[in-house]
Amino acid sequence: MAKEYTEQLELFEDKSSKEGPVTCLGMTFESDEARRSYFTEELRKKLPELREIEGFPIGEDEDILALSDPPYYTACPNPFINDFINVWENEKKELNEGYEEEYHRQPFAADVSEGKNDPIYTAHSYHTKVPHKAIMRYILHYTNPGDIVLDAFSGTGMTGVAAQFCEDKKYIESLGINVLENDDIVDGEGAVSSKVGKRNSILYDLSPLATHISSTFNSSINLNEFQRYALKLIEDVNQKYGWMYLTNHTLENKTSINLGSEVVKGEINYVVWSEVFICPNCQEEVIFWDVAVDLENENVKDSFYCKKCNSNLTKDNMDRAFEVKFDELSKKTYKQVKRVPILINYSVGSKRYEKRPDQDDLKLISTIEEFQTDIFYPTNNLINGDEIGRLSALGIEYTFQFMSRRNNIIIGELLNQIKKSKFSKIGLFLLTASIPNLTWMYRWRANKKGGTTSGTYYICSTPQENNPLNQVSRKLMDIMKALNNGRVPVISTQSSSNLNIKKNSVDYIFTDPPFGANLMYSELNYLWESWLNLYTNNEREAIVNRFQGKKLDNYKELMRDCFENMYYVLKPGRWMTVAFSNSQASVWNAIQESIENAGFIIANVAALDKKQLSFKALTTTTAVKQDLVISAYKPSEQMFIEIKEGSNNEISVWSFIRNHLQQLPIFIGSKGNAELIVERTPRVLFDRMIAYYVRNGYSVPISSAEFQSGVVQRFPVRDGMVFLENQVAEYDKKRILAKEFVQMSLYVSDENSAIEWLRQQLMKKPQTRQDLHPNFMKELQHISKYEKLPELDTLLEQNFLKYDGIGPVPSQIHAYLSTNFKDLRELSKEDPKLQQKAKDRWYVPDPNKQADLEKLREKSLLREFNSYVEEIGKSKKKLKQFRLEAIRAGFKKAWGEKDYKTIVEVGGKIPENVLQEDDKLLMYYDNAQIRLGM
Repeated sequence: MAKEYTEQLELFEDKSSKEGPVTCLGMTFESDEARRSYFTEELRKKLPELREIEGFPIGEDEDILALSDPPYYTACPNPFINDFINVWENEKKELNEGYEEEYHRQPFAADVSEGKNDPIYTAHSYHTKVPHKAIMRYILHYTNPGDIVLDAFSGTGMTGVAAQFCEDKKYIESLGINVLENDDIVDGEGAVSSKVGKRNSILYDLSPLATHISSTFNSSINLNEFQRYALKLIEDVNQKYGWMYLTNHTLENKTSINLGSEVVKGEINYVVWSEVFICPNCQEEVIFWDVAVDLENENVKDSFYCKKCNSNLTKDNMDRAFEVKFDELSKKTYKQVKRVPILINYSVGSKRYEKRPDQDDLKLISTIEEFQTDIFYPTNNLINGDEIGRLSALGIEYTFQFMSRRNNIIIGELLNQIKKSKFSKIGLFLLTASIPNLTWMYRWRANKKGGTTSGTYYICSTPQENNPLNQVSRKLMDIMKALNNGRVPVISTQSSSNLNIKKNSVDYIFTDPPFGANLMYSELNYLWESWLNLYTNNEREAIVNRFQGKKLDNYKELMRDCFENMYYVLKPGRWMTVAFSNSQASVWNAIQESIENAGFIIANVAALDKKQLSFKALTTTTAVKQDLVISAYKPSEQMFIEIKEGSNNEISVWSFIRNHLQQLPIFIGSKGNAELIVERTPRVLFDRMIAYYVRNGYSVPISSAEFQSGVVQRFPVRDGMVFLENQVAEYDKKRILAKEFVQMSLYVSDENSAIEWLRQQLMKKPQTRQDLHPNFMKELQHISKYEKLPELDTLLEQNFLKYDGIGPVPSQIHAYLSTNFKDLRELSKEDPKLQQKAKDRWYVPDPNKQADLEKLREKSLLREFNSYVEEIGKSKKKLKQFRLEAIRAGFKKAWGEKDYKTIVEVGGKIPENVLQEDDKLLMYYDNAQIRLGM
C-alpha cells in the first residue's frame, strides 16, 4: 500500500541535521541524544517543584519526560528559560559589540493579508492559527537581530516558525519585502526599517498537545531518515492489519454474487456509514442514507418519506436508533447511536470503484469488533464540558468511540512502534496530525468534498471512515514539505498567568489569546491528548465556559493576570501585538481593559486578513470576518516617572500626550488615499489619557473642554488629528501626494457614534439641518434599545456651529463652496452672494471654539446624569433608557470627586450587557469597586 510513496523519497532535498558534538547552555555534548539524556534527568529532578506552578499538565512523570525535549521543550513548565535568556543576552552584546541603538518604533499600522495555503499551515490541523508569514512582518518591524520574542498563547508555534525565518534572506524577499545586499530591510520609501538576522523565541501554551505540535514545527530533525522509517513502518503495519481494509471485487460486475466470476481483493479507501432513525408513526427503522441522500443531484434532502408508512419526515421529528456494543480492549459495554455501512469506496490497482457492502464486508466488520488485542488505544471516559457535551446525544462516553475499532487498532499499533523508536517525537506529530481525518467527525459529502468541522465536536448523519494507513501516508508527505531544521525556540507547557521569566527581559510580544467562548481549547484537545496520555490542566484556562463556571468577569480576570505577567517581562518602551477574533463587544472590551489594566497603552488597531475564512466565519452571522490586531506598548521608565511625579497637575497630562503621540503612526494610506488615524483625534487622545490616569489611581487634573483648548495650543493639528512638531512635516509631505482623505466608516448605534457620523458628514460638506436630516434618520436603524438619543437639533447645537449669514463666511464653508461652485470662486468671505449660499450651514468648529462647545455639552450631560441619580434614589428599578454619554460624563466627574459610591450605584442600575460592552463605563465601574474594596 505504501510502496507508491516510496518512489517519492527523492523528491525532497536532504534537510538532515548533522550528527556530532552539540553545545547547549554553555555545555558541550558528544551528540544531541546525549544532550537530551542529560537535561531529561535534570528535568526529572525538578518535576516535584514544577508541579506547584500554575497550569502543570495532568499526567504521569514518564509521559511528560517522554514527550519533552529539554531544555528546549518541556511538556510541563520549563525551568531553563531564564538560562536561555542569559545566554541570548550575552550573544546580543557580542553581536552589537557593546553598541545598542536607541530603540523606537511606530506601531505596525498596515493591514496584513496572508493566506493559509502554505505547507506549514496545513501540515497539522488546529483550531486557530495566525499564518507565520503574517507574524514575520510584525517581528521584523518591531525587533532587531538577537532580540527575544515571546508568545504567551503560542498554540502550534507559528511565532517560533516566524522568528526562524527572520534569518532567511531569500524567504523574507519572497514576501515582497525589499532587502539590500548588506541585509538591511527597507520600506517603500527606501528607509531602513529592520535587518535580516536571528530572533530568539519563547513560546508558552497551556495545552501539552499545542506545545508538542509547536516543538515539532520548530525542531531539528533528520527528515529523510524519518521518512524512510515511517514508510517502512506503514508497510509493516499494513502487512499485519491491512486485511481490515480489504473488500471483494469481481472483474465483471463488481459484486461477489456471481460465483463464477474471478474475485480479487480491493483496498478500501473509505466507508460511508449512515445513522439509523426511528419513524415516529410506524416505529420502523429508517436508514438516513436510503431516504435522504440524492446522489444524482448531489444533495441531502431536508425532508423525506418513510419507506414503510410514507410519512413525511425530517431529522428533527425522528429519534435516533441506539444499539448496545462491547469494547474488547476495555471490556466496557456502552450504548451509542446505531450506524450501518452504506457505501464502500475501494481501489484495485489504479482504478477506483464503489459498491454497497455485501455479506462478506459485514462479516469482516463483525470479526474486527470481536478481535482480541492488547494494543493500546485510549479508553478513558470523556470529560464534561460545554462543547464536548454535545456528544452525549449520540451516546459517546469514551474516547475510543470517536473512531471505528479498526482505526483504533491500527493507530494504536503505529503508536506502539513509534514510541519505541528514536523518532517518537515527530512520529507522534504524524499520528496526531492524521487523527482528525480518522474519526467519525469526518463528513461524507455528496459533492465528494468531505472534511471535518474545526472548533467543534460535530458528527454528521453520514460520517466517512477513512483508511488510516492511507491517511498517515498522505500526511507524511505534507509534513515532509512543511518541516524545516531551523533554530529551536524555548517552549513551556503552563499557564501564562505565571511566566517565571525575569523582569524586563523580553524585546517583543506577539500573541493570539483565546477569546471568550469562541473555542473550548481544553475540550477540543482532549481526544488528541488522550493519545499522548497527557492532558491540559484547565483550572487557569482563560475562556468563558458554563461547565467550568467561568463567566466574562472570570475570563477578564484571567486575561488581566496573563497580561500583567507579559507587562512584567517586557522591556520598557517595547511593543506587544495582540491578534483578536470575536464578534462580541463585551469580549472585545474585556481584552482591551485587561491590556490597559496591566499597564499597556493601546496605540493602534488594524486588520489581519487570513484570506480563507473558517467554517464558523462563513456560516455564522455574528462571526468576525477579519481578525483585528491591537498594538500596545509598555511606557518608558522616563514617561512613567514624569506622569507619576506630576499626576496631580496639568503638566503631566501634556507629558503623557507628547509621549503617546511619539508612539502613534504618522501617516496611514494607500493607493493615493490618506486615512484618518483615529488614535490621533483629540477625543481619543483624551480617552487614552483618562484611561491611563484612572487605571493607575490618579486624579484627572483637566476637563474635556480644557483639554480641547489646550491640545490645539500646544500641538499642530491636521485633518482633525494631533501631531508633534517633529512629525507634522512628514505628514504634510505625504498628505500633499494623497488625492483623497478617507474617513473611517461607521454606523450610528449611540450618541457618540452619532456625533462622529455628523462630524464626518460636515467635514466633507458643510450643510443645513434640512440636508442632514433625511440621511441621519436612515442611520438610526442600529440604535440600541437602551440609548436615549437626543434629537438631531440638540446634537448639532452641542457639538457644531452654524453660520447665521452675518460676518465673514467660516473658512471650512468657504473652502467647500469655492471648490464645488464655479460662480463662487475667488469671492471674498464677506461677499453677499457667498454669505447667502453659506447661511444656515452647520460646520465643524475650529479647535479654539471646540472647547466652549465642550463646556456647554458637559453641563447638559451632567444635568441629565444627576436626574438618573435622583431617579435611582427613589426607585430600586434599573434604568431602562438613558443617554450613555451622560453616564460617561457623570462617572468621570464622580471619579474626580472620589465619589466611587455613586459610580457603583449607578453602574448597578444599568443593564449588565451595556456595562460590559462599554469600555469607558467598565473602566470607571471596575476601578471604583476596587477603591471601595468590593
